[in-house]
Amino acid sequence: MAATATTTRKTILITGANGGLGSTIVEQITSKPEYAANHGLYTVRDPTNTPALSSALSHGPTHSHDILKLDLNKLDSIREAAQEINSRVAAGAIPPISVLILNAGFQDFGRQSLTDDGLDTTFAANYLGHWLLTLLLLQSIDKESGRIVVIGSFAHDPHDPRNASTGAFQDSKYQTIVSDAAGFEAIAKGRWSPASEDASFRGGYRRYGAAKLFLIMMQHELQARMSVDPMLGEVRVVGVDPGPMSSGMQRLAPWVIRVLIFKVIYPIILRLRPINSMVRTPSRSAGDVLKAAFEEGEDGQLPKDAYFDEGVLKTTSEESRDPERRKLVWKETAKLAGLKEGDTVLADWQ
Repeated sequence: MAATATTTRKTILITGANGGLGSTIVEQITSKPEYAANHGLYTVRDPTNTPALSSALSHGPTHSHDILKLDLNKLDSIREAAQEINSRVAAGAIPPISVLILNAGFQDFGRQSLTDDGLDTTFAANYLGHWLLTLLLLQSIDKESGRIVVIGSFAHDPHDPRNASTGAFQDSKYQTIVSDAAGFEAIAKGRWSPASEDASFRGGYRRYGAAKLFLIMMQHELQARMSVDPMLGEVRVVGVDPGPMSSGMQRLAPWVIRVLIFKVIYPIILRLRPINSMVRTPSRSAGDVLKAAFEEGEDGQLPKDAYFDEGVLKTTSEESRDPERRKLVWKETAKLAGLKEGDTVLADWQ
């Protein structure tokens, strides 16, 4: 991808901006004048407690920004945040959203929990909340050059060889994640690979993989629907696999994973093989995300519905690309999120 310069002020919205990959992306935005000139909307669960985000914002020149409360586990919180953002864009208080980075992520590492709505927290935080937020904010997306960046993961594909070491998908019943509405509901409500069956990190990893599969299905399906939409045809959805890295995502992991693997073994691997290794630093992955968010292809256009891993175009799992399963997941998601006529400007939303 080739870099593109711009002097037009834009709005960049990042979910999960306090810590891990999110605050590292913000740090790189504030450190580079071409990014810092834009307005940032940084969402967090608790705006009164943002140490990592505050530190990231101090790494460069003055950067116009707002820190917004958003709990992706609560549909009401998502609707409130979207209404505030849409109102401000409509009033001209901030520019339209040029880049929407769906970064917030959560892994339970076997410590499964449910939201107040009775949904699996991993499902809600990684997928459902982002799906609803995106649909609600489409009215505020820059219709000429807006980009939606999905943070994916190779965990979405049970057949990816990088998942072999986890042993999470060895059982044949987990090698296809969803095939019907009942299966989708089981994942959404935490009855698929539940902790009562497998309380190890493997059960949590499967739930995380399922949520990321749905998010990548959303990437493909949303792009297909927007590409034929009279208003949203120029908006691009792209995905980025940030790879394994040490971050706050491991806070619920057992000691062996949280400390030994991520804080001892991974740093050694990075020291010995800083470039050509599966392990990555948050800084390196943040750079990949910003390339997908701001750079253009050799022909001056970023491909629609592209998925990148270290800047290289990759093909997502066969299951994620299945048109019928994508439509099934979309339809069931719309019902679960309570989306109704008038909530989104996407014409084909049902």
